[in-house]
Amino acid sequence: MTLERLVLDYRTGELIVRCLYRSTLDAPDPGTVRRRREVEELAREGLRQALASLEGGAEVVGTSGFTQREDVILLTTSPSKAKLVKGA
Repeated sequence: MTLERLVLDYRTGELIVRCLYRSTLDAPDPGTVRRRREVEELAREGLRQALASLEGGAEVVGTSGFTQREDVILLTTSPSKAKLVKGA
């Protein structure tokens, strides 16, 4: 098995790690203890390599053009109570 990518997703109260990897045809079946251990070790080693790289310094080599936006939608239980404050 070889690690292709680690994706870290920080959410409120949790960290989700997606471990993308390539495996051979003789890899353990999904859901087995052996497969879980191998994937855990891939993730650990990938995180170790990422931290070691950061220790050496990091530089921005490009931008993705991604802009985070947040929209807030107000919902009320009755149309007569619906009020929208402009400029808020």
